Amino acid sequence: FIESAFNPQAVSSAKAAGMWQFMPATGKYFDLTQNMFRDDRRDVIESTRAALDYLQKLYGMFGDWHLALAAYNWGEGSVQRAIKKAKRTGTGTSYDDLVMPMETRLYVPKLQAVKNIVANPESFRVVLPEIGNHPYFQSVEIERDIDVALAAELAEVPLDDFRALNPSASKPVLLAASHSQILLPWDNAERFQSRLAAYDGSRLANWTAWVAPATLSPAEAAKRVGMTEADLRSVNKIPPRMRVKAGSTLLVRRSASLNSDVTEHVADNGYLALAPDVVLKKTVVKAGKKDNVASMARRFSVSPQVLANWNKVSTTAAFKRGQSVVLYLPAKARSGRGVKARGKTAVAKATRRTPVKTAAKKKPVKLARQ
Repeated sequence: FIESAFNPQAVSSAKAAGMWQFMPATGKYFDLTQNMFRDDRRDVIESTRAALDYLQKLYGMFGDWHLALAAYNWGEGSVQRAIKKAKRTGTGTSYDDLVMPMETRLYVPKLQAVKNIVANPESFRVVLPEIGNHPYFQSVEIERDIDVALAAELAEVPLDDFRALNPSASKPVLLAASHSQILLPWDNAERFQSRLAAYDGSRLANWTAWVAPATLSPAEAAKRVGMTEADLRSVNKIPPRMRVKAGSTLLVRRSASLNSDVTEHVADNGYLALAPDVVLKKTVVKAGKKDNVASMARRFSVSPQVLANWNKVSTTAAFKRGQSVVLYLPAKARSGRGVKARGKTAVAKATRRTPVKTAAKKKPVKLARQ
């Protein structure tokens, strides 16, 4: 916690995030919103509220603040098991007596040390900076979507400092429906509000959200929203060889057709779902007796309309026995595994045109016993 308090963006190897190091499930339990536009585990105010609620819950469980802090670091289940084990062996159940990892053993002393230094810095020959007798930051309402860079500029706050105060906003735009409040240094809050009211630029936000109507490749999605594929991949962190699933929400540049603020429903429920980009390869199979478009479409799990288009026939067409039928199937399906056909596998028939040489069997090698 001491290290992450100075880096609200911190993410541990266990996927804990923010200055209070909340795991995803624990964050949800304490009502910390986590979606593609917002992660309240990183929000200074919301995560602190949740952390205080969690510590109070732990104190209620153990009746001891040292054990509550140990549970915050190690997990309440781990502390409970350690206490049960101590009772079975007849040893003490206090923080000092329990067997625990060294990280947890040192956790409380570190917090106590910080408290002692802040309470009496002279005793430790430490000079702490003067802090004004007012809150360091102030919460400010925003009513329209606004770019992070523009918000920092209007507040006259360096961009890195602005992001440090508002780490839950990981995208280049603040959504009014999601981030209705932002934090600014006390002296800059009023300045931001007056400059925002007087702003006469063309638009406050250059980004908005778009919901994919179908499963698309990044190139197809980029073309629909008027962006380059590279830009779309970069801002949405889409890795190579992946497709965007239908219903996914993408952050896109505003245009004449996409020029509205993001709705509350999308801001609160937006998600990005990806699927591996399946490579289809041409395969020719032989039709069986009484085969038609519908029966072969069912067999190979493809759409009858698509199969008909591949073979330039109608969806009601019947095939003659032995007739060549063109299919475009995932590459792995060409091996014949999992593909059912009458008699010999259809793919096996197709591969007669291109015989595959098999390697000669090698004699087994006998291994000497060690």
